[in-house]
Amino acid sequence: MNANLEQIKQEIIAGAEELNSSKEVYEFKKKFLDGKAGKIGLLMKEMKNIPPEQRADYGKGVNELKEWALGFLGELDEKMKAKELQARYEAEKIDISLPSVESEEGNLHPITLVRNQLIDIFSGMGFEIYEGAEIETDYYNFTALNTPQDHPARDMQDTFYLSPEFLLRTQTSAGQIHVMEKQQPPIKILSPGKVFRSDDDATHSPMFTQMEGLVVDKGITLCDLQGMLDVFVKKIYGEGTKTRLRPSYFPFTEPSVEVDCSCFE
Repeated sequence: MNANLEQIKQEIIAGAEELNSSKEVYEFKKKFLDGKAGKIGLLMKEMKNIPPEQRADYGKGVNELKEWALGFLGELDEKMKAKELQARYEAEKIDISLPSVESEEGNLHPITLVRNQLIDIFSGMGFEIYEGAEIETDYYNFTALNTPQDHPARDMQDTFYLSPEFLLRTQTSAGQIHVMEKQQPPIKILSPGKVFRSDDDATHSPMFTQMEGLVVDKGITLCDLQGMLDVFVKKIYGEGTKTRLRPSYFPFTEPSVEVDCSCFE
């Protein structure tokens, strides 16, 4: 009996030397300690074949072997897991003295590219950039711009209201009011940004990018406007491009013109 128990013990010791991972320890442990099929578990099933006077010693010997195996393999399992964790640390360690891995940058969106180009052009003509807020009050978006209370633009079907007082700006013109409240003339600003209108069809988008300029100074005329637009279209479309001011009517500007530019064709 004792020889059989010792043989199993030596088998565990010898087999443990061949194990290289916590997973292998787990499988090896099942081979001996599984309650139904493990070698030590099967020893207890042999109890019925042991003479009655030897059963106490036999049971004690099996239990001692089981306790030893649990402790021995449990300690081995902890060592394996610690070894694996250390190997993982080494594999994932970052050497901050090494040069960083270069990553390719993505491309800017076409709208961003054009926006940046327009800002560069007007900055070169002395314009300051005023971004403004995308959430505005009804006062700055409509009232301060002399928009009548019954104007269709104030209707829910045209404007995204967040509350009776706040809304998503429908134009960047609100920025003009903010600037004129805080700054004395001369004023020369460009106000770019997203605007929002409750339109959604083949020719309209509920969100689009708008850009407008404001110049306030003594002696400013339409000739100054046309001169700046001439520079603008030549920078965008080429030196041979020409502009034309076409008189038109808009209730919110006086005098009012529309601007044409020559086509490269």
